[in-house]
Amino acid sequence: MAFNNLGAMYSLDEDFYARNFTYPFNINYSDYEFDDDDVTKTRTFYAAKIVIGVALVCIMLICGIGNFIFIAALARYKKLRNLTNLLIANLAISDFIVAIVCCPFEMDYYVVKQLSWEHGHVLCASVNYLRTVSLYVSTNALLAIAVDRYLAIVHPLKPRMNYQTASFLIGSVWIVSLLIAIPSAYFATESVLFMVKSQEKIFCGQIWPVDQQIYYKTYFLFIFAIEFVGPVLTMTLCYARISRELWFKTVPGFQTEQIRKRLRCRRKTVLVLMCILTAYVLCWAPFYGFAIVRDFFPTIFVKEKHYLSAFYIVECIAMSNSMINTMCFVTVKNNTMKYFKKIMLLRWKSTYSGSKGSAELDLKTSGVPVTEEVDCIKLK
Repeated sequence: MAFNNLGAMYSLDEDFYARNFTYPFNINYSDYEFDDDDVTKTRTFYAAKIVIGVALVCIMLICGIGNFIFIAALARYKKLRNLTNLLIANLAISDFIVAIVCCPFEMDYYVVKQLSWEHGHVLCASVNYLRTVSLYVSTNALLAIAVDRYLAIVHPLKPRMNYQTASFLIGSVWIVSLLIAIPSAYFATESVLFMVKSQEKIFCGQIWPVDQQIYYKTYFLFIFAIEFVGPVLTMTLCYARISRELWFKTVPGFQTEQIRKRLRCRRKTVLVLMCILTAYVLCWAPFYGFAIVRDFFPTIFVKEKHYLSAFYIVECIAMSNSMINTMCFVTVKNNTMKYFKKIMLLRWKSTYSGSKGSAELDLKTSGVPVTEEVDCIKLK
């Protein structure tokens, strides 16, 4: 079970499984020699297991707790419910689901059981599907945020999205992600494998029939184009045009302090978004690159003894992107902890003294425009 399952195994003969189940290719292995050592007993795999375990624990803590706090604050305070934060909420919800649902099973599969799945076919398919949907939701949400910032800054006089349009956009993000991730659940299965003659392992992941190899490669290239190359190019163009507007264009007329504050605010926000885009590329480019080499040029990895461990490291790099998104969007940009402390303080006061209720606080924060970042809310 790969974390995002962009690679898959083809259903080959028993000799293929007996030799090495980690290679997702349709090639003839009779020309190659493999040793019979259990790969899970090597030092390299042990090191990779520690890395993957630490990464999963960090994801569960940072994405689980951080996104829960953000979702709770967003539900409680109307002040936070601007358009950008509603789009960020998609990232928070998808990462939160993965942190509390998928990561515990992945910890058991990768670290505890050392590549053996013991939770049945339904959970195997479900965990694969949720993890894949999360990746696509995150990518599509980042793209929507970039386009929204582009329209707000480069074309400020054009009509902005209202709540109805934003709801349609958010729904589209989820529907598209749910639909294109269906193959990750449909082809997910359990297979009994023998890493060495005396040890049985149960593989959980995508297994595409050998006669559907061309369909798998077509599907992979389709996903690579619409969920990585296309969004990255679009976001890059949006932020390049925004940067030109904010840093290299002379603003006519006299600039008041209010205008200068708004400009600084927007520059800060765009810098954060560009850093998030850079992190996304740096985290996911190695994973997609590894998958392309693995699935289209398999002979490169055939004799590589530490292929599986290398793939684990690449997956760790990819998974770390969700933690970066959580820390940048939730903690840094929105000062979520400040609002969470207010929630806790309000609950404490209402419990012991019956003081100010939530309605009073909402009245103070309800008249907020929906199209500007929370950092700039008072500058409208």
